[in-house]
Amino acid sequence: MPGLPPTHESFARAALPAYGRVSDTPLRLLSLSENATYLVEDDDPIVLRVHRPGYHSLEAIRSELAWMQALRTETSVATPELVAARDGTDVVAAEFDGDVLHVDAVTFVAGCTAEEDPDAVGFDQLGRLTAVMHEHARNWTFPKGFTRFRWDLETILGPDARWGNWRLAPGLTDDDRVLIQRAADDITAKLTEFGSAPDRFGLVHADLRLANLMVNPSDNGAGITVIDFDDCGWSWYLADLGAAVSFIEDTPAGERIIAEWLTGYFQAGSIPEDHLALIPSFVMMRRIMLTAWIASHFDADAAIGVGADFAPNTARLAQRYLEDRTWLQDAIFGSRV
Repeated sequence: MPGLPPTHESFARAALPAYGRVSDTPLRLLSLSENATYLVEDDDPIVLRVHRPGYHSLEAIRSELAWMQALRTETSVATPELVAARDGTDVVAAEFDGDVLHVDAVTFVAGCTAEEDPDAVGFDQLGRLTAVMHEHARNWTFPKGFTRFRWDLETILGPDARWGNWRLAPGLTDDDRVLIQRAADDITAKLTEFGSAPDRFGLVHADLRLANLMVNPSDNGAGITVIDFDDCGWSWYLADLGAAVSFIEDTPAGERIIAEWLTGYFQAGSIPEDHLALIPSFVMMRRIMLTAWIASHFDADAAIGVGADFAPNTARLAQRYLEDRTWLQDAIFGSRV
C-alpha cells in the first residue's frame, strides 16, 4: 500500500495492550486501502484501524471520529461506536521498530459489506440516510479544532490530486486521455459556475460506496451501518451520490441505484432541480477520481479487483458523458415526472 509500511500488522499488535489485549491476540486483516483494518478476534471483538502516515493529522482523525459519533448519537444514522483505549484516549500512538502510527478502534458490526451482498442493500434507505447526514452537517456545531480536508476541483481532478493523477492510469491511450481531459474540462467549467455556497457544499462522507456500508442479510431489520469516515471532508453534497455508484458508474445497476438513492433522499431532504441537472457531472468526476486512485493504489483491495479495462472504459464513459445528453436522465428525473 503506497504510504503504508508492510509492517502494518506489527503496529496493530503494538496497539493491542492499550485496549486491554495481549499482543498475540488473533488478528484478521479486513481491508487494505488508505489504511489497514483488522478484526481483533477474541471474546469481545473490536476493529482496529492502522492509519497510513502523512494522510491525516491527529486533529483530523479526531475530527472524523467526532462526526461519526455525533451522527450515531444525534441522528438515525447507524455508525460503529468508538472504542476508547484504557486510558480514555480516542487515538493510540502505536510504536514499532522506532516508528509511530496512529491507531483507533470501533465496535465490531455483524454482517458483511454491501459489496459482498448488494441485494441486501436498500439504496432508497441509503439516500434517506445521506439526506440526514447532510442536514446534520449543515446544522452541527463543530467541535473546537475540527479540521478536515477539501475535495474540490484541484484535489480531485488536478495533476497533484489527493488520490493521484488520472493521466497516469494504466491502459490509457493518447486518444483516451484526450477524451477524459475534455470531460474533466467540462466538469470544471460547470462546477466552477455552480460554486460552493453552503446549500450545495459542506461536510460529506465522500466515500459512500458499497464497501463502506455494512448490512446483515440474516437480520432484515438491521438496515445499513455507515462505516469508514476516513475520507470525510468538505465537498459538494452530490459528491456522495457519485460515490454511491463507485466502479459501476457505466452499468444499468448504477442507473438503478441513482434512481433509488434519489427517491430515498427526497423522503428526508430536498435537492433543487438545477442541482439535479449536474448529477452526470458528479458521477463522471467520481469515475475520473477512481481512475486516478487505481493508478496510485495499485495494491489496494479494490484496485486489484477492477481489472485492466477500468481506465480505458473511463474514456468510453467520458465520450458518452460528452455526447449523450440522455445519459442518466431517466434515473434522475423519471420518478419526479
